[in-house]
Amino acid sequence: MGDDAAGYRAALAVCASGMKISDVNALSAEAFVARFGGLYEHSPWVAEGALKARPFADVDAMLSVFAQGVRSAGAEAQLALVRAHPELGHRAGIDPDLTEHSASEQASAGLDRLTPAEYERFRRLNDAYRARFSMPFVICVRKVAAPGKAAKTVIMDEMERRLAGTPEQELTEALTQIDAIAGLRLKDLVTA
Repeated sequence: MGDDAAGYRAALAVCASGMKISDVNALSAEAFVARFGGLYEHSPWVAEGALKARPFADVDAMLSVFAQGVRSAGAEAQLALVRAHPELGHRAGIDPDLTEHSASEQASAGLDRLTPAEYERFRRLNDAYRARFSMPFVICVRKVAAPGKAAKTVIMDEMERRLAGTPEQELTEALTQIDAIAGLRLKDLVTA
């Protein structure tokens, strides 16, 4: 696991003691990046860019600054951010760069407990998606829900649906999903 996993663990420890937005605003630049650099997978540059916007009024304002930094970063940086995300549905131990964030989020959707047939479907879909868009499929697994369907099935169905999109549509959608992931991670760390 990378440095962002260590930052996430440190931030969780602070959160357990009741981190508030005033605590966030009082952090040194180094501590801020250590705590929030992992919100966007392997991309501490997003947190570094948000530093100059402090003080934040609240968690939503902070997330808005992070998202705006991504949107203004340019296509190359955006694509690198998307490519920093892991493929979904890998067997445990296959992806040595899988962060604690991603491992936990994928486990919450049952992606760590795939049947051989599900694993094969994920592999085929991941391969097709990467071949078409030159990036991994990204979805906020913690927000996946459909009555009567397992999250992993909903995710695979969404992968199939999104294969019909254009590269521009998929980059936009991936960034929207990444913002949703970061938003949930941030709300896990900052209580108000």
